[in-house]
Amino acid sequence: MRGDICDPAAVREAIGAGVDAIVNFAAETHVDRSIHDPEAFLRTDILGTHTLLEAVRASSIPRFLQVSTDEVYGDVAQGESEETDAPRPRSPYAASKAGGDLQALAYWSTYGTPVVITRGSNTYGPYQYPEKLIPLFVTNLIDGEPVPVYGDGMQQRDWIHVDDHARGILHVLDHGALGEVYNLGGGNRHPNIEITKRLVAACERDFETHVRFVRDRPGHDRRYALCANKARALGWAPAVDFATGLIETVRWYQTNEAWWRPIKSGEFIEYYRRQYAHR
Repeated sequence: MRGDICDPAAVREAIGAGVDAIVNFAAETHVDRSIHDPEAFLRTDILGTHTLLEAVRASSIPRFLQVSTDEVYGDVAQGESEETDAPRPRSPYAASKAGGDLQALAYWSTYGTPVVITRGSNTYGPYQYPEKLIPLFVTNLIDGEPVPVYGDGMQQRDWIHVDDHARGILHVLDHGALGEVYNLGGGNRHPNIEITKRLVAACERDFETHVRFVRDRPGHDRRYALCANKARALGWAPAVDFATGLIETVRWYQTNEAWWRPIKSGEFIEYYRRQYAHR
C-alpha cells in the first residue's frame, strides 16, 4: 500500500488488516538533500515517526522498530560510538533522524510503547539510489564521467552490506529488548578516497582523468565508527566480506543499467546540477 506516514488516516488503513510489527524504514534520504530542503526531513523523519508511534500506542501492535543511522552520533574523532552515547547530530538529516529516535524512546518511557531502535552504518549493495557515493561513482564511471570527491577524500565511513544490515534489523526485531538501541556496524572503515580508488580500478578507469576533488559539504562529519558489540551479543554479526561485496556491487550496476538509467534522468539531473555545478 502506498501512503504518507505523516497521514494518520493512511496509517490506520495500512494497519487495519492486522500486523504483528511496524518497521519504520521511511525517511527522507541523503545529507546533501537535507541541506537544500531541511523542512522535508523534519516532516517525514519526525512528524512521520510520531504518527506511526501514535498508531502503535492506539493499537495492540506488539513491536515498533525504528531504523536509524550512525550519523545521529555526529563526528567521532576517535574511538567508537556506543548506544549510550548522547546524539550529537551535525546535519539537518542527522538531526531529524535523532529526533525520531528520541520520540521513540520517549514513547517507551512515557507510554510503554514497545519500541526498539537500530542504528546502521553506511549501507551499500544493489538497488541503492544513485545519489549515494558508491552507486553514483560506479554509474558515472560506467559512462566515462568524472566522480566528485568532497574535500580531501579522507572522511572515514564504516560500510555494511545491505544483506547484513537487513539481517541485523530482522534479528533485532525478533530478539531485541524493548526500549533498547542496537548499533549495526559493518566493521569496514575506509576513507572515501580509498573507496574511490577501488571503484575506479574495478571500472577500469584512470584515476587522474576520472576523479575530481570538489568543495567539501558544509558541516561534513569527518569520521563515523560504530561499536556493534551489543548486537553481536544478541547473536548477529555481519557476514559479507567487504572486498567481495564491493566488487559484486560494481558488477550489479554494470549488468543492470536498465534499472538505474531511467533514475538518472529528469529530477536527478537537476539535483546533480544543483549539487555539483557550483563546485
